[in-house]
Amino acid sequence: MIVITTPTGRIGGRLLDLLLHRSPSQGEELRVVVRDPGKLPDAVRARVDVVVGRHDDAEVVDRAFAGADAVFWVAPPTPQAPSLDAVYSGFARPAAEALTAHGVRHVVGVSALGRGTPVADRAGHVTATLAMDDLLASTGAAYRALANPSFMDNLLWQTALIRDHGVYSSTVVADRPAPLAATRDIAAAAADLLLDRSWTGTGEVPVLGPEDLSANDMARIMSEVLGRPVRYERRPLDEFRASLPGRGYSEALAQGFADMMRAKDEGLDAGVERTPRSASPTSFRQWCEEVLKPAVLA
Repeated sequence: MIVITTPTGRIGGRLLDLLLHRSPSQGEELRVVVRDPGKLPDAVRARVDVVVGRHDDAEVVDRAFAGADAVFWVAPPTPQAPSLDAVYSGFARPAAEALTAHGVRHVVGVSALGRGTPVADRAGHVTATLAMDDLLASTGAAYRALANPSFMDNLLWQTALIRDHGVYSSTVVADRPAPLAATRDIAAAAADLLLDRSWTGTGEVPVLGPEDLSANDMARIMSEVLGRPVRYERRPLDEFRASLPGRGYSEALAQGFADMMRAKDEGLDAGVERTPRSASPTSFRQWCEEVLKPAVLA
């Protein structure tokens, strides 16, 4: 039995699709924890065990983890949370207790790059994510943190800006190369770990994409794929942080995003060397052709 949290999210939903195709041949049953089961297609609901509720609810995770062999864990967005601890470790504490109580043997969590770097202790959301990893690893389950850089898919939030103005923005230095990953590759890495549970202990599995790219490199590739000029516009960090409460984020989470973006410019994502194992397959050009371009043209 594999339990999937956030089965309607960008990573969890893709993972569920992969496991629905691969798990029957390996004798695996699937269970999902979902707040709104109506968001699951009828064909999916017919093939999985559904536990309804939030996965920070002790009663919900107690039911969900009973009889489970493995769990896929994601802390969902909680924009109005009063603190970063509430979003990550606080959210995960009921699950950590249930993992121990039910003797779940394997857990795969969505996490971030940065552990061991000089800025890991002042990286906002990433610092809190790494603390959550430590909590889940303390349960006695074998734990693998999918250590991710920024997501290519985050650009979809700027689809209208790219389409209407030929601009995308962030706070990072324009010419600093960094890894970035497609969420579908993160889901694929999770599926491999969940279906082959020969691993033990705790550790990280980096998902780095095939190459490092700067913001300017990304703008060039978008321009080539879309057939129209796209330029990168760097936003001042203070301006970015000040905009977030107006978009529904608490002051604590807004500061956490600002601290994370500052840390990225100070080397947060540069602590892991790319290897054939960590170089996930989807290139930024391929992602632009298959995901961004259809979204821009829609």
